[in-house]
Order: sequence, then C-alpha cells, then structure tokens
Amino acid sequence: MRKVHPEFAYQSRELAAQIDGILGDPPDRKNYKLMLDALVDEYANGGGIEDLNMMAFALVDVIQFSDPKAILADAGDYEYGDPARVFAAASCPEGKPAQMLAALEENHPDLGRQAIITAFLHKHPRLWDDDDTSLDQLAEGDEGDDDEDDNMVSDDFAQMFDQEGEQNG
Repeated sequence: MRKVHPEFAYQSRELAAQIDGILGDPPDRKNYKLMLDALVDEYANGGGIEDLNMMAFALVDVIQFSDPKAILADAGDYEYGDPARVFAAASCPEGKPAQMLAALEENHPDLGRQAIITAFLHKHPRLWDDDDTSLDQLAEGDEGDDDEDDNMVSDDFAQMFDQEGEQNG
C-alpha cells in the first residue's frame, strides 16, 4: 500500500461525499447524470469552474488509467508533481470526455493533475493509505519523558503573576 499526501486523501474523501450529496437519498441518477454531463461539457469547451472537486467529479465516471503506478507515485506530493506524466497515465473515451481531458491539460495542468489523482484515489481506495494523524498514532513512541516539564513553571511566567515583584521592581 502506498502512502499519499494527506491533502489527496482528504480530497478523495470530499469527492465521495460530493458524489453522495449529488446522488441524494434516495439516489437520483437522472439528476446526477445531468450534473455530470453539464460539467463535462463545460470543461470540454475550455470553461468550467477552476475547482479541484468539480474537476475530479467531472472525471471520476469517465476516466481510465493506463499507468496506476505513475499516478500513485505522483500522489506523494500535492503541490509539486509532473502533470505531463499524470495526464499520460490517464485517458477518457472519445467525444466530450476526451475533449475535457485535453482541455484540462491545456488550460489547468496543475489543477487537472490534482483532479486526476483525486479521481484515481477515489476509484482505487485499496491501493493507497494516508498518514494516520490521530492522537494515538502521534503519541506512539512517546516515552513520556516530558511529564516532569509540565509541572515546572518558568521564572518569567511566575513573575507575570507575582504582585510583590511588581511593587518592589
């Protein structure tokens, strides 16, 4: 399992929540398809909102991946990566989806790279893992040697509340 940048893990979870929210309860597939078609059309025509979640949503149902290892390798760094390598590892079916992918590469290479990686991570959750930043994980390996320091008060801190020192000073 490959570690990915925490922001990509977050964006993948956000994409899942966005899909669930648009589908609704009970799922309205017609509304979902209308929203998806509108986004694909906007991005294919060179427009669309410059938003990672919207781009990933537009891509997630139509994108295919020819080189998952290249995408996972690029998922380790959120800000700096290789858009050309990520775009080369992805494809969309002919027509509007393929036009959308080409327009994203031309108009928004960095954001498009992030959207492709987010869509990939959403579609393949078992191929990656993010850093566990829970308190239990962060405390692992802590020997507790700083417990004594918690009870110590520095002279500067004590003097802030020392009224006698203020009068004598």
